[in-house]
Amino acid sequence: MGVAPEDEVVRICRELIQIDTSNFGDNEGPGERKAAEYTAGLIEEVGLEAQLFESAPGRASVVTRVSGSDSSLPALVVHGHLDVVPAQKEDWSVDPFGAEERDGLIWGRGAVDMKDMDAMILSVLRSMQREGVHPKRDLIFAFFADEEAGGNYGASWLVDNKPELFEGATEAISEVGGFSATIGGQRTYLLQTAEKGISWLRLVAHGRAGHGSQINTDNAVTQLARAVARIGEHQWPVELTPTTRQFLDGVTELTGVEFDPDNPETLLKELGTVARFVGATLQNTSNPTMLKGGYKHNVIPGSAEALIDVRTLPGQEEEVLATIKSLAGESVEVSYAHKDVSLEVPFAGNLVDRMVDALLAEDPEAKVLPYTLSGGTDNKSLSRLGITGYGFAPLRLPDDLDFTGMFHGVDERVPTESLRFGARVLNRLLTNS
Repeated sequence: MGVAPEDEVVRICRELIQIDTSNFGDNEGPGERKAAEYTAGLIEEVGLEAQLFESAPGRASVVTRVSGSDSSLPALVVHGHLDVVPAQKEDWSVDPFGAEERDGLIWGRGAVDMKDMDAMILSVLRSMQREGVHPKRDLIFAFFADEEAGGNYGASWLVDNKPELFEGATEAISEVGGFSATIGGQRTYLLQTAEKGISWLRLVAHGRAGHGSQINTDNAVTQLARAVARIGEHQWPVELTPTTRQFLDGVTELTGVEFDPDNPETLLKELGTVARFVGATLQNTSNPTMLKGGYKHNVIPGSAEALIDVRTLPGQEEEVLATIKSLAGESVEVSYAHKDVSLEVPFAGNLVDRMVDALLAEDPEAKVLPYTLSGGTDNKSLSRLGITGYGFAPLRLPDDLDFTGMFHGVDERVPTESLRFGARVLNRLLTNS
């Protein structure tokens, strides 16, 4: 009797969480090498070749390929990332890297984002290999470094330097989709078919340096403060993309509540814990996140700097940048610190149908709706190779768990039964694709 994916997914998830892969950005932190070696070991243990790529010391990704029975079919990339955002231990009620199993949940950094999905992928891959199951199409399994800082040492690096790894691939699945929420009393799975673009902007104001006791009408800090306040307080209009419109129509069908663009909260309150996730996809956003200026209390600096996290709806990057520059004013320089594309694809096609079928086979009474992700995934990097990406990390979740609130949050945790459910769904999908 073989080992089913659901039999080892919990163990693999816990062991991955126990490997600290905190990504502080700017190539800081422990890196992913140890987790990559662990992942490669699990792959090689069942007879597959695992390729480990190190883009910089300690920054490691792993890729393996499983041949399908029909070489004429395009390949599917199934990917996750091995890094996690940092965790302040004193803020947590448990050790963030202890992977404690308590009350039917696994607690730890990465339990939600996204070592849960990594474990699902690995458990399914191992089961398929043990059982001699051949998918219809080639499956490319990838575990990337550096997703939490834009992918420069992970997916983006591999796309630029090792594009042959993804030869023949046209579609991909990864994180932040396929999880359940209760809407209008109906369990509904949200399949991610779009994600906002990323524009991390740097604002720099220049002025006249001088003594803090003097009158200074050309103060860089003052100029910057005005610009930051205007940008942070700007009210972006509600604009519905095709994906979001389809999602909201589905919610109206489930709840009987119509969407009112002048009062979005009327419908959003029907969404429970996912309201914040969805609410951020109704418009562009611009949030000031960092300020830097000066070096002594009584010295007026000659320049000051701010960082703004801007997320753009599909197709609106140039328009949003023009608005930001107008809000900043002529005296403040605006430049990109990092940018990446928005994505949007139809909620239709063979792969979408198979994802929906795999979910409903395990949860027949459920509904499935498309939605837009306000953040970003490594699907952005793969899109440069013409690969269409979806968010599909299937989890059946209890109503009282604020799942979306735990992305990058304190006391991150995932139910063990949700992991087992996800492993079964993913196994159905990949063995029939």
